Amino acid sequence: MRKKIEILAPAKNLYQGMAAINAGADAVYIGAPLFGARTNATNSVEDIAEMVKYAHLFKAQVFVVINTILYDNELELCRKLIYELYDIGVDALIIQDMAIMEMDLPPIVIHASTQANNRDAKHVKFLKDAGMKRVVLARELNLDQVREISEATDVELEFFVSGALCVSFSGNCYMSIAGGERSANRGSCAQNCRLPYQLIDGTGKTLIANSHLLSIKDLDLSDQLPNLIEAGVTSFKIEGRLKDIVYVKNNTSYLRKKLDAFLENNNKFQKASSGRTFYNFEPEMDRSFNRGYTDYFVNKRKEKIGSWESPKSQGQLIGKLLEVRTNGYVIENYEKLNNGDGLYFINENGEADGAQINIIVNNIVVPNTFKPLPVGTIIYRNSDAEFNKMVEKENSAVRKIGVSLKFTETEDGFRLSAVDEDGHQGVAAFQTVKELAKNQESVIPNIKKNLEKTGNTPFIVDETEVEISNNWFLPISKVNEVRREVLDQLVDIRVKEYHREEFQISKTSHPYPVQKLDFMYNVSNKMARAFYKRHGVTEIEKAFELQWDPGKARVMTTKYCVKYELGKCARFQRDTMGEKLVEPLTLKHGENEYKLKFNCKPCEMEIWEKDAELEFEDEDEQLGYSFK
Repeated sequence: MRKKIEILAPAKNLYQGMAAINAGADAVYIGAPLFGARTNATNSVEDIAEMVKYAHLFKAQVFVVINTILYDNELELCRKLIYELYDIGVDALIIQDMAIMEMDLPPIVIHASTQANNRDAKHVKFLKDAGMKRVVLARELNLDQVREISEATDVELEFFVSGALCVSFSGNCYMSIAGGERSANRGSCAQNCRLPYQLIDGTGKTLIANSHLLSIKDLDLSDQLPNLIEAGVTSFKIEGRLKDIVYVKNNTSYLRKKLDAFLENNNKFQKASSGRTFYNFEPEMDRSFNRGYTDYFVNKRKEKIGSWESPKSQGQLIGKLLEVRTNGYVIENYEKLNNGDGLYFINENGEADGAQINIIVNNIVVPNTFKPLPVGTIIYRNSDAEFNKMVEKENSAVRKIGVSLKFTETEDGFRLSAVDEDGHQGVAAFQTVKELAKNQESVIPNIKKNLEKTGNTPFIVDETEVEISNNWFLPISKVNEVRREVLDQLVDIRVKEYHREEFQISKTSHPYPVQKLDFMYNVSNKMARAFYKRHGVTEIEKAFELQWDPGKARVMTTKYCVKYELGKCARFQRDTMGEKLVEPLTLKHGENEYKLKFNCKPCEMEIWEKDAELEFEDEDEQLGYSFK
């Protein structure tokens, strides 16, 4: 049997979730009323129920995100919510907090959120043995690490392939709560990583005055789908539960086309849902929100990934500024632009800037507000007015399920049977007095024509067969009526006969890979503590949110490296790095200051609050270099 490969799209709300399904998603993930890591993307249970019904029509799945850490007073409320979600037919929950594994749950499938920091084979295998059916891998993994995890366990593996990147290891960023009252692990990230910072060296010298030093580009692994499938990934996830509908439809459609090209005539892998999508636009990921793209670490560390100029959308590369006129610009490839488009560029001060196109006259692009720019400036389009208008239309992506129709004769009338692409069957009939048509022309072409008018239904007719004994007169209204009836039947049958996988979690006691848990394991309640203790953990530190010591905490651990971005990495850039930086390096934004610590052996950077006392090991010693 061929293995199913899935495109998993974000659903901010019911409308965007349905649009994602129409654009070709095999599954969507959506927030519940509570306990999701995006507090601005919550949905009522009633809306999720509608989402489930619509998705299941196409044999697509709905996963609900319950991936915040929980406090003791929330445990029972969370358990009740899970029962409600199970009752409406949700396919799986995506969780971070292991307390949920301790609860008395219905037989609902559980996925481990990337917030659970799924970075190594032992941890992932433990989660599988505990009852998790799927693990959402850490974004920082490379292909070899993904392959190693896949070989260690047969759990389903999900991997982010497009969208914004958390600069921190997911679940291990505490900048937001340390800077105020907003916890990222509680769904209220303040996005400190997108702020401008000064970079100051150990002598107090300002190396960089005002730059978004923790902001990184967006992810695009669309060209890596075959490699990731080979490594063991079966679900490709699009980030973006806060993004707009153009982003969701465009990215989903683009990845759908990419994946379908790989799956065509493939005898090992197949699409995970039914139907096919018809597009009225050509999807291109760089035409919706993006900060420029990176493949991150999937092919190991090899390029700079910072987006220091701005955390806002850069968009699509247009070309160079060729000439400046009195009221506008002559831009390379200007014919790609339209009135109303937004332009993005780096101005003379090295700052991200932009303008909106008022009108294009001949070859001159006239902005609403003229800004002097040097010739040679690279121009991007970060708002594509025509494209947005086109994609926003409901019919820009239409999904249809193939169906075969057979119209035959009965003793007292006629009968229509329908079989869809998954083998579901519907039958409808009507009685009528049979009379020969007065016209000698065959009635069969007209019958077929009307049977194939599926309109706004989710079906498209792939084959029509008409078998009648004579050239009977048939009222078109009757033909249309029987077609509507049989297709309505198929809708109900598909939803009713949808098979939801179920799995009853049972408590296990196999050993957890480590016995001591620090605050980064985010244990914030008694049930999570009980879970880990039963699995052999002897020491459990409280979650950061319950024990924060102001001014002295480690607030982030990341694979991203400021030294590497500056070309000063002793591991990868020794031959070109020049003089070493004087440490400790400090990031400063307003009154907030953070020290940077570089752990070169695991190739990670830590961010600490300013009052923390740190020991700095020389990077040459860490890497085993010896100089005389």
